[in-house]
Amino acid sequence: MDGCIVERSLADVARANALFGGTRAVLAELEIALAEVGGRLATTEITLLDVGTGVGDIPARARESAERRGFTMRTVGVDRCEALARAARSDGLTTVQANALALPFADRSVDIVMCSQLLHHFERARAIELLREMDRVARLRVIVSDLRRSWLAAAGIWLASFPLDFHPVSRHDGVVSVLRGFTRAELREMVSDAVNRPARVHNRIGFRTTAAWTPSESPR
Repeated sequence: MDGCIVERSLADVARANALFGGTRAVLAELEIALAEVGGRLATTEITLLDVGTGVGDIPARARESAERRGFTMRTVGVDRCEALARAARSDGLTTVQANALALPFADRSVDIVMCSQLLHHFERARAIELLREMDRVARLRVIVSDLRRSWLAAAGIWLASFPLDFHPVSRHDGVVSVLRGFTRAELREMVSDAVNRPARVHNRIGFRTTAAWTPSESPR
């Protein structure tokens, strides 16, 4: 797809995140992570990797959240799309153009690894690969935030897309994405199958579901 359309569509996604709970959902898990792991850090610096970063709206808000808690957060975004990686970089985010299934980072090299509304784009076998790759890179916490499957939410995003002037691609993607979302049980089972670790899974406002866990080799 043309890079300009991709960038426009992901900008619509960023607006939808801000309006309908996507940003709040992932930041809620990040706040918990900072409260729980902050005491284990020797410094107030913390690193965060956002996989499938899009236009980089989530890492920008994550830095603000960390600063309120007294942390200096260094963020890196990964996206396979060159146009998106470039757009996020122009807004000040360090970005890497790479495949989410083969992250170019060493084992346990980043404190917190997260993805937001990325997992539902993968078939189950590939989604499990993604979770394992995130778990491999994370040192202290993995956070996954995604959509909760609902016909009501699908109808809602379709109707809201018109007054919000979403691009037709965004409108179509929004509906399809909601219907490819997860229940709490499905997300918990997928994490268990991927990394053999228990995940804390929550339903959150705006038809979102989050999962978070400590990597198996993380320092206690």
